Amino acid sequence: MGLTFPNLIDATTEELETGLERGLFTSCDLAKAYIARIQEVNSTLHVVTEINPDALSIAAELDAERANGTTRGPLHGMPILIKGNIGTADKMSTTAGSFALLGATLPRDSAVAAKLRKAGVIILGKTNLSQWANFRSNNSTNGWSAYGGQTTGAYYPQQDPSGSSSGSGVASSIGLALATLGSETSGSILSPSEVNNLVGIKPSVGLTSRALVIPISERQDTVGPMARTVKDAAYLLQAIAGKNSDDNYTLAQPFESPPDYVGACNYSSLRGKRIGIPRNVITPGEGDGPVLAAFDIAIQIIRRAGATIVDNVNITDFALDRYLNSNASLIVLEADFISDLPLNYLSKLITNPNNVQTLVDVRNFTQAFPPEEYPDRDTAVWDGALDLGFNNTSPQFWAAYQENLEIAGRQGLLGVLANYSLDALILPTHYSPGLPALVGTPVVTVPLGKSPANTTVVYNERGTLAESAPSIPFGLSFIGPAWSEASLIGFAYAYEQRTMVRDQIQPYIVPQVELADIVSARKMGMHRF
Repeated sequence: MGLTFPNLIDATTEELETGLERGLFTSCDLAKAYIARIQEVNSTLHVVTEINPDALSIAAELDAERANGTTRGPLHGMPILIKGNIGTADKMSTTAGSFALLGATLPRDSAVAAKLRKAGVIILGKTNLSQWANFRSNNSTNGWSAYGGQTTGAYYPQQDPSGSSSGSGVASSIGLALATLGSETSGSILSPSEVNNLVGIKPSVGLTSRALVIPISERQDTVGPMARTVKDAAYLLQAIAGKNSDDNYTLAQPFESPPDYVGACNYSSLRGKRIGIPRNVITPGEGDGPVLAAFDIAIQIIRRAGATIVDNVNITDFALDRYLNSNASLIVLEADFISDLPLNYLSKLITNPNNVQTLVDVRNFTQAFPPEEYPDRDTAVWDGALDLGFNNTSPQFWAAYQENLEIAGRQGLLGVLANYSLDALILPTHYSPGLPALVGTPVVTVPLGKSPANTTVVYNERGTLAESAPSIPFGLSFIGPAWSEASLIGFAYAYEQRTMVRDQIQPYIVPQVELADIVSARKMGMHRF
């Protein structure tokens, strides 16, 4: 790096670590630069709901540790933004985008936030999200919450940012932090990573703790990184993975400590591997031509990297039919939500200003509080959950859950992986989240391409967000069995390093403040930043 400052839109963990070690800049400089960048674009993109008021004092403490020869690891003094449903016991709110939880406080940090702090991360702030992680309305929009407003993407004006980790996707894509954390139940890391030109890792359910993360489903929820490179995502996953007694799903991990995810970033990772394509999961729609053409090129790149491509390794007709037409997956989410929201989160609050103890309470508040925009944005998801008449202790629930396991497991992706002796599957990311969600297995998405310049602009039903437009990024997913993150990271890295697609796609809006501005202002004794 020499004596040059890395550009923050694509600065990597290792570049920033080198600059900090050499004294080119401090963590205080870094935090100030990211805060200035957030302030520069937030009125347009509505990405960050709050900046940690303690960020600069934490940065100063971490700078002092470094000056004394102590570092906690590669993420020491690195600013990270986290999704607004990830609990912190500090001066920031954890709201899932709802005023119902504004002012509520927790007894301690969520397990993943605590791990970030232990690793020396500066939790810079909270990002906006599709409210309640997109589990409230049937007629809302990706990236909207009552608390945070409407997030938009940076690759086209009023771009649909996807969701539910909308703010995390946009923030990471234009360098408002080193990287971000998102959460996924079905698609909420993968999809916003795809359309924001990012690497997203959706971990196996149980690799990262969900303790004090506002839940949807204990069977599907997972927390993972959204970053600009595979290696940066691996560094962040390394920091948050591991067992935690407050989330019994983590106790099923087959290792005492997680694998070396950063070490898995090997250019030769695809050599000798068997990579399958479940073609019947790809159901092309209008406008998918460029995605499928880029996917075909990616297949050739993966083959040239030394992998054997096994095409048409299809899930069974029964699995495909149930996947496309059954409501079992929704029943599982609804029944889990009814149980998990009060048990795993609301009951843990030490202050609860709006006294929301159950989903009924949350719905009543939402329908009565005008900023929640009810009934313009409905509560149909909650209405359906409450109309079920049962929760996740019911035999009816168990039947739906077993159907999920069958159609995504033995007759679905897991069966395909085993029956064809495959190391991983690949799909365009648009098609990748649904089946792995049902069995809690991992997926890594990497940039694959972008929509061409002649793409017709198509807006959502409200006419507020561009769902289709020129230069919208799309991604490639690597899919594997439970606990296969290290392998998937290796495959994704090998593909990324051969293509560097991210660098070929430029946002329409980019913050102008850089590290050099902050450092020069400090040296001149200015207080602009």
